[in-house]
Formats: sequence, structure tokens, C-alpha cells
Amino acid sequence: MASIPKQEYFDRIAKFQANIRNAGLDACLVHGNEADFANIRYLTEYWPTFEAAGVFVPAEGKPVLLIGPESEKYAMGRSVVPNILKMIEYRESAEPQYPGIPVAHYADVVKMAMGDRPLRKLGLVGYSVMTLPVYMSLRKELPETELVKADETLLPMRYVKSENELACMREAFRISEIAIDAILNEMKVGMTEFQVIGIAQREIYKNGGEYEGHSLYCFSGPRTNNAICRPINKVIQANEIIQLNIGARVGGYSSSVGLPVIFGKFEGLQKDLVEFGLKAHIKTMELMAAGKPAKDVVINWENWVREQGYGDYMLYGPCHSIGMMEVEQPWMESVSNYDLAENMTFQVDTFFSGPDFGLRWENGVRIKAGGVERFSEKFMKVIEL
Repeated sequence: MASIPKQEYFDRIAKFQANIRNAGLDACLVHGNEADFANIRYLTEYWPTFEAAGVFVPAEGKPVLLIGPESEKYAMGRSVVPNILKMIEYRESAEPQYPGIPVAHYADVVKMAMGDRPLRKLGLVGYSVMTLPVYMSLRKELPETELVKADETLLPMRYVKSENELACMREAFRISEIAIDAILNEMKVGMTEFQVIGIAQREIYKNGGEYEGHSLYCFSGPRTNNAICRPINKVIQANEIIQLNIGARVGGYSSSVGLPVIFGKFEGLQKDLVEFGLKAHIKTMELMAAGKPAKDVVINWENWVREQGYGDYMLYGPCHSIGMMEVEQPWMESVSNYDLAENMTFQVDTFFSGPDFGLRWENGVRIKAGGVERFSEKFMKVIEL
């Protein structure tokens, strides 16, 4: 099974430390949690469960993994970073007090990582998910330290994928296709949306996935015009659109394959939008290649959609990055200010919304010279059951 070798984590930490120095920082504190774990796992392989986690990375020296009071043995068995401290700031949200369990404070963290060197300027990474308990403790325990938002020191490192990362992603997409194949063979009118998702979960774990890559989608009828949704205990019916988005996770890396299906025939506006949506999905891929400005891809695609007469059905598009999270930076928008580079990875995410239904075609791609590598294309076709 594809995975990230230990040395690659150490190489990432070394590169991150160079970025910290270049930013004029003495250290960075990286934050993550069970749901948004990517930055933590990217540096340490540790994936918090129930609790949050942090990584204190000095500009020079050894990083320290920061965990909640319950996770010490779990973290020791998983983290490639050997220095680990338990802290109350990373406990689970029920806020147990843990009497009798000794915990560290940020002064202890700084001492372990930096010795007697002063911490004048600390970068905060994972700013959007960093919690008040962490921030307030930093303010209280390190009053002389300037706190600076510093996501730019780490997040761009995740934009371009290594060969090991790409191998994990290809495997994740392969498993996702297996799961969708099982759904299409087993899904029946009268099943609930939950039961359909159960088929996918079975196949993901059966075929080597470590987890779902995201909250798996099966929803049907009018709820398909929700851009973001979850399955409910609704019964699948004939002659209504069913949206599937299925993604496996392998080695920390996510995937997602999305398509609309129906028991019966797509008719009228549904047929029109489903067929045009697939055409627009492929058009996006044709516009992408290494060296192209990201915003030009978006502007050209949106203009093309409007020229074809479908601008009123377009909510957003056409791409977001994918890697450890199914949605991560960078987004591809009309205001994006970067060029596509080889081995960047994106979800081509084509969503159109009608008056009482919607549909999404979604597949992952790797940017390369002259075009893209498609991680999945098996279900890039109109499917009527």
C-alpha cells in the first residue's frame, strides 16, 4: 500500500524550518484537530483522535509534538517526531480536568525545542482552526512573544506533490472507483441514502483505504441542488436525480469521484444540464496545464459556460486543490494570483444548480506539461440505471 516514507517527513521539517528563518521568525506553532489534521500529519504522521494537536517547530533545533492528556501512548507509536508533550490546551472539547495527570506549559515547550534561545516572534500556522484555549494560553504564558499569522510558511509546501504523495492519491482514487462500481451494481430503488453510503464504506475499508476522504455523498431529489449536503434516511426513488461523491483516503491523502445517476432516464432540463455539466467538466481539464495562470483557467471557463447559455445555472467553479484534505489551498478562482505548476493536484469540481435539482461532476487531476493526468475517468459518462 502506498505511504509516505519517514525520511520525507524529516525533509519537510527541514524545508519548513528554512521558511521559518526566511520569514524572520524564531519558531512556528502549527495547529490541527481530528477533522482538519493535515498540517499536523504532514509534519509528523500523527493524526489526533478526539483531541487537537500542535507542532512547535523552532527555526533551529528539534520540533515538539503537542498532544492532549489521553494520547501519549498513541502518539508515541505513530509520530515520527520523538519529542512529545501533553498539554491541557489540546484536550477534547468536553474539557475534562485530568486530575493527577502532569501536563506541560508553553514555557516547557520552548525550553525543550529552543534551549536558552529567546522566542521573540512566533508564527501561527493553521490559523483558521486554531482554538481560543491555545491562543489565550500563548498570550498568558509567553507575554513577551509577538504572535504572527504565518500560514504562508507551511501551506505552499503542500501545493506541489511528491511522487510518494501522488502514489497515495492514485491509490485512493482507485479505491474510490471500486466503491462507486459496487454502488452502481448494488443500489436499488427503496434503499436509503445511508444504506448506499454503507456500500461505499465497506468497499473503501475492504480494499485498503484507511478512512473516507471526506463526508461521503449520496443524496437525491430536490436536495441535490445543495452544493454541500449530507445523506439522510431518505428512500431512493425512481426518476429522480441521485448525486454520488465517494472518496477514499490512503496514507493521509484524500480522493473524491462525483457523478449524477438516475433510476430511469434523465429528461428535459435534467438531461440537458447533466450532459452539459460533463462537457463543462472536460472543458476545464482541457484548459489546465503547467505554466497557465490559474485565474485565466477560471475566467476562460466561466466565459465559455456563459457563451454556451448556461451561466444562470453556475454557482462556482471550476477547481479547488486536493491532497491531505479533499478541499485545501489553493482554490482556483478568478482572483487567483498564481500559475499552475507540474504536480499540483486539483479536484475539477463542476456543479450546476437547476430550479429543483442540481448535479456535480468531480474528478482529480495532476497538472503536467501540456495538460493533466486524470486520477479517475471511469465514470465520466452519463449513467442511467
